[in-house]
Amino acid sequence: MIIKNAKFTLSAPRVSMCPKDDKPEYAFIGRSNVGKSSLINMLCGRKGLAKTSATPGKTLLINHFYIESTNEKDKNEWYLVDLPGYGFAKRSKSVQQQLEQMISSYILQREQLVNVFVLIDVRHEQQKIDREFIDWLGVSGIPFSIVFTKADKVGLPKAKANAEAWMKQLEDGWEELPPYFITSSEKRQGRDEVLEYIERFLPGKE
Repeated sequence: MIIKNAKFTLSAPRVSMCPKDDKPEYAFIGRSNVGKSSLINMLCGRKGLAKTSATPGKTLLINHFYIESTNEKDKNEWYLVDLPGYGFAKRSKSVQQQLEQMISSYILQREQLVNVFVLIDVRHEQQKIDREFIDWLGVSGIPFSIVFTKADKVGLPKAKANAEAWMKQLEDGWEELPPYFITSSEKRQGRDEVLEYIERFLPGKE
């Protein structure tokens, strides 16, 4: 897949204000400071597309980015959706509840949603908040994949070992494990694999 065009479309405070067309949507979500904006910029090949910040928890809206992609046969249009991070302790309880409601409404109600990419910092062991979110996606029947980020921080062999250990822990409650990817925004690692996965579910693909 080649990204021909990538541009910010809109920020929505609730699902009813998301784009009205029927383009397929691929959402990205994770704990605050997991490297979501950097990953989005890396995937789209646009350094400043998603705003990165040294302050965790800055994404407070549902952000849609219009993507135009091509391969040897087809041209496709779709949205990459940047969802607010979960589990940011410094937010007030009311703001956190509001964000959780916005995230769950989008994920459960948005018919255009094709897949949720859950970002996990590969340096850390499995955290309760990530596991609870993933289990909720499973119970809700939402298609999702796991994207391990920041592989460059530990090196590829260690990143692979950490990812495998993280996935193995899911076996206590999952009969079939979700797909996963190991990425590094700094080294552009995993870009082709994630984009190829997205492409599999675009119109015209089997």
